[in-house]
Amino acid sequence: MSEIFQVSRWRPGPLLPPRDVRDGSLVFVVAVLCFLACLTALAALAANRAAEGWSSQLTGSATVVVRARPGETPDSAAARAAEALSGVRGVVEARALTKDKAEALLEPWIGKDAMIEDLPTPRLVTLDLDPKAPATAAALGQALKVAGIDAVVDDHSRWIADIERGAGLARLAALGVFALIAAAATSVIAFATRAGLAARADVIEVLHLSGAEAGFIAGLFQTRFAVMAAIAGLLGGSAAAIIGAAIRSLGGGSGLAPILPLAWIDLLAPLPCPLIAALVAGLTARFAALRLLRSMP
Repeated sequence: MSEIFQVSRWRPGPLLPPRDVRDGSLVFVVAVLCFLACLTALAALAANRAAEGWSSQLTGSATVVVRARPGETPDSAAARAAEALSGVRGVVEARALTKDKAEALLEPWIGKDAMIEDLPTPRLVTLDLDPKAPATAAALGQALKVAGIDAVVDDHSRWIADIERGAGLARLAALGVFALIAAAATSVIAFATRAGLAARADVIEVLHLSGAEAGFIAGLFQTRFAVMAAIAGLLGGSAAAIIGAAIRSLGGGSGLAPILPLAWIDLLAPLPCPLIAALVAGLTARFAALRLLRSMP
């Protein structure tokens, strides 16, 4: 009776040992690579959000430099320009800046000592534009021309183009870094697979001589490395999310880096990291194992 009970409790051991001294190093390396990849993704999201914010601010505003004609004061010219532009379709509000505010804008460029009383300071008119249908520079210029006002319109199109170009370069850089990290992870997993196959050559040889198919043997390594990569991806992604949360929470509304603002929803970016790492590791391990098994006699 006891022999029957012992036989019923017997279970076959795993074909591959459950643990290996090299597994910890592999998990650490893949976790670091996943951590860097997730940080790159968070930085790319923050850069894209910053570029969109700057573009929307520039698109929703414009500046007009007004020069007074003979016989009128700069303040009256700016007031006439603001009145003429306030009626243009797509302009929400037009405000004429006073001389003090105009000089405050010029002071960082020419210095406080150069702000003498007789300096012909141009007046500025700031415009808040409709974000859905902003007024064009041509429409603003035509309104000023009809009103007989000597002014130059700056609709910030030059700066918007520069920001969009910079955002595109940031996306390409983030994509390139992510591709390099993914390639490094793939190479590490492929090397670890080859090392694992070499270390378990006796087990593979027995399975191979017993008639086990190459797909079955490769599946063993595929599952093993996929599980390890999933654990590493979970560790790396969690670490990146924790750092992102610290940057977002400790620095106030915009985080510790206002130039690259993070949103709480951005912290979901590392969520698919374990699945992606497991998929890459599983496929890489399987292909590497099949390639090595085909070379066996």
